[in-house]
Amino acid sequence: MEITTTILTWAFGLAVILGFFANKTNFCTMGAVSDVVNIGDTGRMRAWVFAMGLAMLGVMGLGYLGLNDMSLVASNDTANPPYLTSTFAWPRNVLGGLLFGIGMTFGSGCGNKTLVRLGGGNIKSIFVLLAIGVMSYLMIFTNYSYTAFLSWMEPAFIDLSLKDMNDQGLGTMIAHVAGSDPQSTTPIVAAVLGGLLVLWAFLSKDFRESFDNILGGFIVAAVVVAAWWVTTGELGQNLLEEAEMMDERPFAIGAQSFTFVQPAGHLIRWIETGFSNQMLTFALLAGAGVIAGSFLYSVLFRKFKIEWFSSWGDFFTHIIGGLLMGVGGVLSMGCTIGQAVTGASTLAMGSFITFFAIVLGSALTMKIQYYKMVYEEEATFGKALVAGLADMKLLPNSLRKLDKV
Repeated sequence: MEITTTILTWAFGLAVILGFFANKTNFCTMGAVSDVVNIGDTGRMRAWVFAMGLAMLGVMGLGYLGLNDMSLVASNDTANPPYLTSTFAWPRNVLGGLLFGIGMTFGSGCGNKTLVRLGGGNIKSIFVLLAIGVMSYLMIFTNYSYTAFLSWMEPAFIDLSLKDMNDQGLGTMIAHVAGSDPQSTTPIVAAVLGGLLVLWAFLSKDFRESFDNILGGFIVAAVVVAAWWVTTGELGQNLLEEAEMMDERPFAIGAQSFTFVQPAGHLIRWIETGFSNQMLTFALLAGAGVIAGSFLYSVLFRKFKIEWFSSWGDFFTHIIGGLLMGVGGVLSMGCTIGQAVTGASTLAMGSFITFFAIVLGSALTMKIQYYKMVYEEEATFGKALVAGLADMKLLPNSLRKLDKV
């Protein structure tokens, strides 16, 4: 249990840092999408992409130094979630990402932002967190996910092992096509892709002239990489060996980093089990750490402010957002940080698909809301949807019924 305690302490400590600086820098993935859609500012979006690229480089660096074993992330037995599994469950990534993107827009922020806001005094976030928790609990601890989704999705899953690929990493796929060795190709892909993403971020004044954007992206990447070092390095490997000899294996141990839909579901399960030590998970301690870090920043810099719903409509919109995030986050096996930074740092193809689906779902929801606000009754859902898709160059302008605004 000493190793378990050490890893959980790392989870909480790193998350405190994440929560503190996410509050300080206003690192927000929904805000990033909103900035691009509404005012054309790419600064926070580039901060997100900067974190993604830097995390890839960091994981690559750990591998070069022999400080991690990312092969653990490819197994259902040693990873949580198994980003690199050879089962390419792309329908989960697409639908889950879309649902999560829609949900985080309704809920005024993703799972991590919900925790950050809670630490800063936003009472609305308690209700959003509960909604996320209810659905993530159902998706993780009952048959709901299989009955509602996986039962009809599984026929479309692609088993990459039948194509002589052990995982769905981008490096492995490129190596398969090029006829090269995956172990030597993957670090090269990580270095090139990660470097290009970092470079893309710095090409814009919106990003490089904002210290908070740079700091926020750096901190997110740093804590994600540090968590990988903890759970896939010597400590994590020793814990997995120790778990094999335990009569009752702790829940959800294994190779993992930060993702922020699981904590709420794990919290409900922890309460249900009478606060069992078996349910003191990495995700649960990470969620608590983000709240604590955000609260610490809010108190130290006098930013703590109680916020409440503006109306019953605002209340129900946030609840729907939380429910959608709970379903979408578990279905896609990660949230904005959980897939688009943590998962992407492993080069998992499913993580990139989820990233694009989240952005699409969020951006399209904002477009629809905007058109309905401007045109009111004239803007039916269908018309607003077509106009939004046309704005995003996904449909020809000739199909739109509402003039661009």
